[in-house]
Amino acid sequence: MKITYLTIFFLLFNQTSVPHDLVVTYKGEPIASVNRSEFMVPFLDEPVIDEDIYIQFIKELEQEMYQEPVDAKINNNGVIVPGKVGYKLHRQKFKELFYSYFFKTGSTRIEAPVLNIHPNVDSELLADIRTQQIGQYITYFNTNNKERSHNVSLSAEAINNHVVFPGKTFSFNEVVGKRTEEKGYLPAPEIVKGELTEGIGGGICQVSSTLFNAVDRAGVQIMERYSHSKKVPYVPPGRDATVSWYGPDFTFKNNYNQPLLIRSKTVNGKVIIEIYSSDLVEYTPRKVPNASDRLPKEIQIFNN
Repeated sequence: MKITYLTIFFLLFNQTSVPHDLVVTYKGEPIASVNRSEFMVPFLDEPVIDEDIYIQFIKELEQEMYQEPVDAKINNNGVIVPGKVGYKLHRQKFKELFYSYFFKTGSTRIEAPVLNIHPNVDSELLADIRTQQIGQYITYFNTNNKERSHNVSLSAEAINNHVVFPGKTFSFNEVVGKRTEEKGYLPAPEIVKGELTEGIGGGICQVSSTLFNAVDRAGVQIMERYSHSKKVPYVPPGRDATVSWYGPDFTFKNNYNQPLLIRSKTVNGKVIIEIYSSDLVEYTPRKVPNASDRLPKEIQIFNN
């Protein structure tokens, strides 16, 4: 495996036999240590910083200290859980400190300056847009199929508490992400090119279909939606939305003047998806037929 020049700097930091004259700390703890000579353009009379090496150094620092912000959410008890502020390296301030060190002599320590990254969704916003339900849809699944039920619940949780701001487009594939074993998805029956087969994440199309009907009732602008090549039992004919990581997606655009909040959960064999917004939202609901409450039969696939 190829090890970058700057990665070697980080590895050498733990070796006390190698002298360094710049130590970078974060929250008081050392995260990197380098020597100004490593950043110099060679064969020049005056010290000049090699920008390529410096940029690589900055990238490694950012990876070391980056903290992603966490949006506020509503827990299962209906209580708003505050979000958390994230952090990233303040590039401009660090550059000023680094250049000051580089063009002087001697050793020094720099506490890495940070920029706060505020979450997109805070408690105040959630409290405002949870007030009015503008769409809802319920579908039913057979809990005897443990693997499929697990995938349905996992993908329903993935879209829960997601906020779509005015003018923005929601993508099911983007929000849920790739369905993999590493994320906990299990093999279960699914329809691929008109054939019933078994695949990782089988069952998630029930969630995307339930979401489609919920947002359609809310009157939002549907951007991309595809039906299965075969009839599915959990929604009325033509009311499904098939999704696949390398294929179809389900997307819609928030064409309203207020953010939309998706609340999604599974309870006792039901997928329940609700769409909320603030009291100020101006929306036009659509009529959408209900799903049958008759439980689908458990699907089994026999391999020869």
